[in-house]
Amino acid sequence: MRHPFLFILINERTMKTMITLLFSALCVATVSAQTDEKDNAMLNNGINFLDIPYVAHTLEVTDGEEELIINCDEVDCTTFVEYTLAMALSPTEDGQIAEGDFADKLQMIRYRDGKINGYTSRLHYIADWVNNGVRNGFLEDVTTANSPYIQQVSLSYMSSHPKLYKQLSNSPENVAKMKEIEKSLNGQEFHYVPKDKLPFAGLPWIKNGDIIAITTNTPGLDVAHMGIAFYVNGKLSLLHASSKEKKVVISKVTLGQMLKKNKKLDGSQSAKNEKINFRYLLSK
Repeated sequence: MRHPFLFILINERTMKTMITLLFSALCVATVSAQTDEKDNAMLNNGINFLDIPYVAHTLEVTDGEEELIINCDEVDCTTFVEYTLAMALSPTEDGQIAEGDFADKLQMIRYRDGKINGYTSRLHYIADWVNNGVRNGFLEDVTTANSPYIQQVSLSYMSSHPKLYKQLSNSPENVAKMKEIEKSLNGQEFHYVPKDKLPFAGLPWIKNGDIIAITTNTPGLDVAHMGIAFYVNGKLSLLHASSKEKKVVISKVTLGQMLKKNKKLDGSQSAKNEKINFRYLLSK
């Protein structure tokens, strides 16, 4: 099984100053095969999160310097994918993952080139998150090779709505930095799958365990939701942290049906594991 992530190790002293650990047994749990795909670490680790509560803003718990927050007992759609991915990329010994290894992988996934340098070094926009993964060798954007549909990134939401973000609301400096990040991403082209082009049965190149990002038509934003591809009875479903159901679930309907029901969701994009596969699924 391929994994698209490059492992960057942070020395122990640095880790102690940068991490707030809210570790649960789940973060370092034995990876037990939950599906017929015993070697699919991304999928099986994700399934271990089923019924974990959905809680927003779990990374906004400190008032001081930016820290690596690890809280596997409460997740949103992004942190669920990040924790699952960090687990899939971490080495195991007797079925267990060392806390330091898990934290190293998570920091590389969540922060630009694995370096914590304030709030804006966190990868808030998924376009930036994917670029980081591809650049550092642990994500593969498989949609580019498989879908001809192209859209340009147009980001402005965070800098134009600073009151919605704790670390932006009283920091003109952070807002200015965020504007520069948005500017650097704007105009970038990405491939996606329009929602009316996604069969309920999925597509041959979307595999179990692929990371799915669902785009939005909200002005200034790129992605509204993330999850993990999971085929159930031959139909493509989404394993995800659901704000509606308030926990990690496997969607009761197919991903295609989810996209058609929600007018704010644009389509999808996908990324692969080992490199982990990443896919954009967009609705147009």
